[in-house]
Amino acid sequence: MINRLLKDFSWSAVAAGFVVVLVGFTSSAAIVFQAAITAGATPEQISSWIGALGFGMGITCIGLSLRYRIPVVTAWATPGAALLITGLEGVTMNQAIGVFIFSGALVTLCGVTRIFEKSMKRIPLSIASAMLAGILVRFGMDVFAAMQQQFALVSLMFVTYLLGRRLMPRYAIILVLVLGSLFAWSKGLLVFGMADVAVTKPVLMMPEFSIKVLLSVGIPLFIVSMASQNVPGVAVMRSCGYAPPVSSLMTWTGLATMLLAPFGCFSVCLAAITAAICAGEESHENPAKRYMSSVFAGIFYLLAGVFGATVVALIAAFPKTLIMAIAGLALFGTIASGMVVAMADVKQREPALITFLVTASGMTLFGIGAAFWGVVIGAVAMVVLNWDYKKNKHQTM
Repeated sequence: MINRLLKDFSWSAVAAGFVVVLVGFTSSAAIVFQAAITAGATPEQISSWIGALGFGMGITCIGLSLRYRIPVVTAWATPGAALLITGLEGVTMNQAIGVFIFSGALVTLCGVTRIFEKSMKRIPLSIASAMLAGILVRFGMDVFAAMQQQFALVSLMFVTYLLGRRLMPRYAIILVLVLGSLFAWSKGLLVFGMADVAVTKPVLMMPEFSIKVLLSVGIPLFIVSMASQNVPGVAVMRSCGYAPPVSSLMTWTGLATMLLAPFGCFSVCLAAITAAICAGEESHENPAKRYMSSVFAGIFYLLAGVFGATVVALIAAFPKTLIMAIAGLALFGTIASGMVVAMADVKQREPALITFLVTASGMTLFGIGAAFWGVVIGAVAMVVLNWDYKKNKHQTM
């Protein structure tokens, strides 16, 4: 196995794994902190939350990617964390832990019964690809939005990307990250504070199960996690040419959530946006070797979990515009591939377009994000526009 890993190693995979953690933490760590504070967490408990989440994501990224040899990237459910900010008001920490275990148990049940996998198989690839493109297009546009804020920095990164894609495609993102970081440092934009190096200490918090809290917070957390994370997560892997073992992934991520919930892990789900970074050609030109990028993402997640507060402080040193640019540039290829697959079939083109537009709109209904509604509305459009009334009438006669 060691020889296989050494053979499949690439620096582009290391870079992709680092970008995954960089984007993941900088985009939503503050939301997780706020959710923990709402539950009345102490500084030690907040640190334990970050440690448990980092450990859960790290172990599942590494273990599942090595087991199935595909880029499996996990993440916390950012929409779920946002829900907890309001949902945990007036809820004790022990009751919150009970909610996390309950939500993880429901995800595990979806895996064991294979209900979720059967439903995902009914989603056409064109719809899944359109949803993927809709999720990621905002990050592509953010590159040029960031250019308005830091023209010199982002322009340098963009030109580096173009030249890298032309001359050294595998190392384009590495060059962008290195040159962008050096330029930001030279201009005083990359400022590392005096963060103390401290190891995260896990804090065991016993669960308390309240029927009222489980129904009012636990079930919404489960629904949001499945609809906003696991549905697009599976779609990303399918759109990139992989056939993920959906039920096994649900079972393992659900179990990881349940086991680590007493230490503050509120969810371990499939990633969508960051998964596209590892599953895209920027991580490796050979799809069979891209699993290494998610392995390295897992390693960086473990480091983030072990040195929680320190890592968060170091990542916060990167300017927001650099993060926006590196995320968008790393996803250009995946956005293009998603659009190509989505628009390939003329009969499915308009439903795919509707899926793309709904997902890209960022709409939220009943607390569930645009990715889920993009699939639902796109699927309805697919049925309406392609339903052969005469054929079905003949078959029923």
